[in-house]
Amino acid sequence: MLTKTEKSFSLLFLGILILDLVCGSNESLLQFRFVTKPAVLISLIVFFLRNRNHLNSFTKNITLLALVFSLFGDILLIFDDKSPNFFIAGLASFLLAHIMYVLIFLKKRNPNQSLWLLLFLLILYAVGLFYFIKDGLGDMLIPVILYVLAIFSMVTSAYSRKGNLSRLSFNLVLIGALLFMFSDSLIALERFYRSFPFSSIAIMLTYGVAQLLIILGILKQENEVIS
Repeated sequence: MLTKTEKSFSLLFLGILILDLVCGSNESLLQFRFVTKPAVLISLIVFFLRNRNHLNSFTKNITLLALVFSLFGDILLIFDDKSPNFFIAGLASFLLAHIMYVLIFLKKRNPNQSLWLLLFLLILYAVGLFYFIKDGLGDMLIPVILYVLAIFSMVTSAYSRKGNLSRLSFNLVLIGALLFMFSDSLIALERFYRSFPFSSIAIMLTYGVAQLLIILGILKQENEVIS
């Protein structure tokens, strides 16, 4: 179960996230996104720093790096309409964040857990996504392929934890990883295929909730009994 502190922070975090969604979807409030968007990850970083003492040093440091890289990515993507370089730099930041999460999840992997069905489903998902975005990729083909491999590795490594820690920690991290993948897929579709209604809201909402669930799951992995 989540503690009272975790539940209280989750409500606060969702409030900040909703505020950012409001600012991002209202033309007259767009300038406030320079504050509200970074505030989403900054609040999560502060929460993690205040509640990470029971974790081992590796998990503490690598998780913090994942959050910091994510924050840099968020800030860079605010300016992606100014230059394609901001989008590429943001992509690189999130690539590093995914790699950090992979390293954390693999530390708790269950060597007896079969991954073949998941890998098959992820390949089908990738083929479907590529079908829609392939014509719009251009010079971004290789970077996008590398990024897709990273996000799929994160999902796979999150699933590999099954049976090696508490069910709550496993479920939180896996759902978070899947939401992260879905959010990134929406970004790819919007940028390389075509835009769709409420895309910015859907992208930020799934991304924010994904990060929250992953961090809550990581915080639970050391002090919960396997069930």
